[in-house]
Amino acid sequence: MTTVETVDEGAVHGFLHRPESAPIATLALTHGAGSNCDTVLLRAVADGFAVAGVQVLRFDLAFRLRRASGPPHPSRAAEDRAGIAEVIAAVHADYSVPGPVLLGGHSYGGRQASMLAAQNPGLVDGLVLLSYPLHPPKKPDKLRTEHLPELNTPTVVVHGSKDEFATTEEIRAALALIPAPTRLVEFEGARHDLSVVKFPVVEQAVAAATELFTLGR
Repeated sequence: MTTVETVDEGAVHGFLHRPESAPIATLALTHGAGSNCDTVLLRAVADGFAVAGVQVLRFDLAFRLRRASGPPHPSRAAEDRAGIAEVIAAVHADYSVPGPVLLGGHSYGGRQASMLAAQNPGLVDGLVLLSYPLHPPKKPDKLRTEHLPELNTPTVVVHGSKDEFATTEEIRAALALIPAPTRLVEFEGARHDLSVVKFPVVEQAVAAATELFTLGR
């Protein structure tokens, strides 16, 4: 049976999901712009990976540590990336286990994670991006792809066909910019929230990550 522990140490505020047996990898997982790390999606994904043997640390971003509600300010996005880097350093120092270290996030959190990985090759062994916000809703000309050609980290992207932040075709084109191996997990009819009640998001995300990152092999 997996267990969940509250973590509040230094830059790390969140929850640690421990698998029933010895972990085969670690996933640091964070949230989007309008929430915190205690969302239904993140809890479900963390539980699913833990059942598969992956230790998961779901954590709050720096902007959420500063205030309990409200979106991040674009001018302080670098602070959110710095906070993610501190969490990864804590994973290596305090929660080290054999196997890959993965980094993931929903929407804004995933975007910042991917930017950090592009800026720091080798920081993590893989990315799990849930509903990557490729552009603002109804603004397809404002693509957030500048860093993708520099992203040399294997990446799983989980996407809903009705996500207002990107069409499936736009996501496929963006993934083609990434020089590392990628996997796209798409759900027909899913929106930006990736409802785990309506769609097998957890099962397929875990399966794609297991294949791409060769977990447990």
